[in-house]
Amino acid sequence: MDALNKTLEGAGAVATWSLDDLCKKISKVPPKIRTAVRRTAGQHWNHSLFWTQMGPNRGGEPRGKLAEIIDRHFKSFAKFKDEFKQAATQLFGSGWVWLARGPRKTYEIVPLPDEENPMMHGMHAVLVLDVWEHAYYLQYQNRRADYVDEWWNVVNWDEVGKRI
Repeated sequence: MDALNKTLEGAGAVATWSLDDLCKKISKVPPKIRTAVRRTAGQHWNHSLFWTQMGPNRGGEPRGKLAEIIDRHFKSFAKFKDEFKQAATQLFGSGWVWLARGPRKTYEIVPLPDEENPMMHGMHAVLVLDVWEHAYYLQYQNRRADYVDEWWNVVNWDEVGKRI
């Protein structure tokens, strides 16, 4: 957050925007600082959401409206997990994989590079997985697929359900 605050020094009204607004309105940030704001605001926002969506003794399957949405848009939770894993393992380099809601209330799996998030593309973030190497390398080395498989065991579906 310090890096973001430093970047925003002297940025006028943009410096008063919330973290959400910095991500949502990234195209309106002055070009001179846009890349630095995208990187620092994006990483801060993405990590903040990521950590709230996990916990001990979690995992299992989503329930309620979230389960209905997944079934409607992906046919089943098993197919959703397969598609999500495919997106996570095929994302080149570092980034994030999202379940996001588009402007037309459709849900899709969105792999995004580096610090990008769905808000930067006019979408609403529902679920996120960090696929930067620092998230898994110490335990899984180059086995990103194994990391994704294990991550499902800690997803806090109650928190994710609050974002639908």
